[in-house]
Amino acid sequence: MTYSRVGGAGPDEERAWAELVAAARRTVADGLVVGTSGNVSVRVGDTVLVTPSGVPYDRLAPGDVTGVGLDGRQVLGTLVPTSELPLHLAVYRADDTARAVVHTHAVHATAVSLLVPELPPVHYMTAALGGPVRVAPYAAYGTEELALGMLDALAGRTGCLLRNHGTVTYGTSLDQAYDRTAQLEWMCRLWLTASSVPGRTPSLLTSGQLAEAAERLRGYGQPD
Repeated sequence: MTYSRVGGAGPDEERAWAELVAAARRTVADGLVVGTSGNVSVRVGDTVLVTPSGVPYDRLAPGDVTGVGLDGRQVLGTLVPTSELPLHLAVYRADDTARAVVHTHAVHATAVSLLVPELPPVHYMTAALGGPVRVAPYAAYGTEELALGMLDALAGRTGCLLRNHGTVTYGTSLDQAYDRTAQLEWMCRLWLTASSVPGRTPSLLTSGQLAEAAERLRGYGQPD
């Protein structure tokens, strides 16, 4: 059965698909996923382009574009979307500003999800994710239960950990969502490294220090 939209993907969708495939391949190159684990999505209008299930990213081509509506109905392509589709759609339905979602099985972040209910604030970039990153309770992959638990953990945040599973971040662009994923994995590695030193306890930032960092980060980078 073919689900392709009449005329196929438009220019905006073709461009977004190319960026999505590049990001998905980067998750492998950066060691954030192994094989076909993890997934990436981008929203273009009311269409969500998403990596397909079980297809190695280096095999994805322009003609493999896979897209669904916000209701989950497939509108582009013939490949089956990722099994984590409910997770991606939950983010887009909950936050109209979300334009990209990145889900990984990053090693250090997943390790942290086994140990604590939230990642301790060991670095000021915690503020870039909205505050201390929470851990969603474990639920089977691809389920609505997992998606709902993730939404609770994301309240007021742009990233969270999934217990015994991995990470989820989102942003107003794919670059922003990916940068947040990389930053989250780095902070998890930092905390694990510091907390492994015998007889020492990592210094943590206060809520006031995080608030100051959040204010300063609003003016970070080049002006628009």
